[in-house]
Amino acid sequence: MRKSLLAGFAAIGLLWGGSVSADMGAAEKWIDSEFKTSVLNRADQLKEMEWFVNAAQPYKGMEINVLSETIPTHTYESEVLTKAFEEITGIKVNHQLLGEGEVVQAVQTQMQTRRNLYDGYINDSDLIGTHSRLQLAYNLSDQMAGDWKGTTNPGLDLDDFMGITFTTGPDGKLYQLPDQQFANLYWFRKDWFDRADLQAKFKEIYGYDLGVPVNWSAYEDIAEFFSVHVKEIDGVRIYGHMDYGKRAPDLGWRMTDAWLSMAGAGSPGEPNGVPIDEWGIRMEAGSCNPAGASVTRGGGTNGPAAVYAIRKWDEWLRAYAPPGAASYDFYQSLPALSQGNVAQQIFWYTAFTASMVAPKSDGNNTVNDAGEPLWRMAPSPHGPYWKDGQKVGYQDAGSWTFLKSTPNDRAQAAWLYAQFVVSKTVDVKKSHVGLTFIRDSTVRHQSFTDRAENLGGLIEFYRSPDRVRWSPTGINVPDYPKLAQLWWQQIGDVNSGAFTPQEAMDRLAGEMDTIMGRMQRADENSNVYGGCGPRLNDEKDASEWLGKADGPKAKLANEKPKGETIPYEEIIKRWQ
Repeated sequence: MRKSLLAGFAAIGLLWGGSVSADMGAAEKWIDSEFKTSVLNRADQLKEMEWFVNAAQPYKGMEINVLSETIPTHTYESEVLTKAFEEITGIKVNHQLLGEGEVVQAVQTQMQTRRNLYDGYINDSDLIGTHSRLQLAYNLSDQMAGDWKGTTNPGLDLDDFMGITFTTGPDGKLYQLPDQQFANLYWFRKDWFDRADLQAKFKEIYGYDLGVPVNWSAYEDIAEFFSVHVKEIDGVRIYGHMDYGKRAPDLGWRMTDAWLSMAGAGSPGEPNGVPIDEWGIRMEAGSCNPAGASVTRGGGTNGPAAVYAIRKWDEWLRAYAPPGAASYDFYQSLPALSQGNVAQQIFWYTAFTASMVAPKSDGNNTVNDAGEPLWRMAPSPHGPYWKDGQKVGYQDAGSWTFLKSTPNDRAQAAWLYAQFVVSKTVDVKKSHVGLTFIRDSTVRHQSFTDRAENLGGLIEFYRSPDRVRWSPTGINVPDYPKLAQLWWQQIGDVNSGAFTPQEAMDRLAGEMDTIMGRMQRADENSNVYGGCGPRLNDEKDASEWLGKADGPKAKLANEKPKGETIPYEEIIKRWQ
């Protein structure tokens, strides 16, 4: 039977213009060990791997270099999938892992110098506005139909990718291929929230039920409740909030990742607000030209809702988070949460799920002795400026990006590796390791139905229609590397106490406009941004913009309406 199957694959290989290589033995070994769980049956897995064997023949013996940030998904690719790919295709991949800030810096450096630093990057789709304007990244739609047709997997199935719209430019072309995806959601200790004594005490103090907070008022009340009124559970000092504040690049992403729009600072519109997006950058409907970030230009970066968002981040971090949280960075905040002394986190990335379901023996105090999570995830609450129709949260889509400064043969070899690590043969296993889903078929696989009850709501979320309402940075941001680096420095000055939230956001908005003004001149003089660079509005008095129908929102008289909560079970019902 096995011999006849392989004979059939040989026939298929000849139809595709190739011949079966001895590397199919390696493919069989990996399929029968590492990739036994797949949405494809074994025969179709072998067929897909045979395609890789044949397509890789011209690149066999090549050694390529790729770069991504450090999360469990990419660690698995770097340590395991590179070995599988090399044994099956003969292409050696050095998959390097660095912090996200260093990845963005490397991408920016290669774009500026036109020197080939890496043959491929897993680079956030937040750069879609950059790549579609600068045209320094390969346009994958055109490449797949043209020069790269022979190295494009017939079974790639772009329609199966959940985040493909995030990596598509305003021209309708695909610039990046999703590799991993995760949302920022609300995280809470359901075992504590379910305790009758704590429920009674909360209702006595605040006048409504302890549950998943719908608005920031309720989140603040719950943070105060656990930090100030409960204080201790099972002999452990507990806190009502977790966040981070270290003056580092990831503090900037903490805010650009939709924090302002969750407070209500942007305009209605999904996946991103129009005309004001989650960064506060204004770009009119139908235009590709950003018009400004400052309120005086019609933007919202330093408007009342944005200032409120930064103020609340700073207040909660100081008042309700564990000692030392203000000096944590993105990567340090995870192990701190796993200590088991925090009741909730308003802004928690599902990329941490894999670590938060680790056993108690690994030092994770947020699971019980049987390894079942004591926590759950739910939609993050929204601030008082938020209205129906606005963006509800952020979704990270780390995506394969190939720059034109990379020689074509090296880019195609890296393109093969990229397709391998997202292939249907591999993706279910990779998703079980990292829990950063990119394929709809994967998240609906029976193995995740079986595992769902131990993943705290992750599977229900990614199977729900709600998942598309969480989205990355959009096309209003004309040059992500240039603008993103401004954020953490200004927000860091709030954390240090050097500037008030209003002062910091005024400075940030002004700096963004200054840099976008330079981009405008470069575009007008040399077409650097393809005619889609900024075209800043003339400055007007803020009163001419604030409170207008399409302008930044005016300051509310009451920024703390009554708290509102919802039972977790209702959210799960909606997701199902």
